[in-house]
Amino acid sequence: MSVMKVIEILGDSSTSWEDAAGEAVAEAAKTIKNIRSVWVKDQSATVEGGKIKRYRATCKITFEVNS
Repeated sequence: MSVMKVIEILGDSSTSWEDAAGEAVAEAAKTIKNIRSVWVKDQSATVEGGKIKRYRATCKITFEVNS
């Protein structure tokens, strides 16, 4: 039986929400092994001058815990 853990992390990008989610996974992968999935829980953006400045993706990342 595998033990899984879920963390929530905020990804940020100037390009897109997809890139923001990718950034969240890449950042988590620097310190977490065995990442199995990512679920984009929420999307938001910052706006300046009537245009989107930064895209943000709130992600739930699931990884297997080694026993």
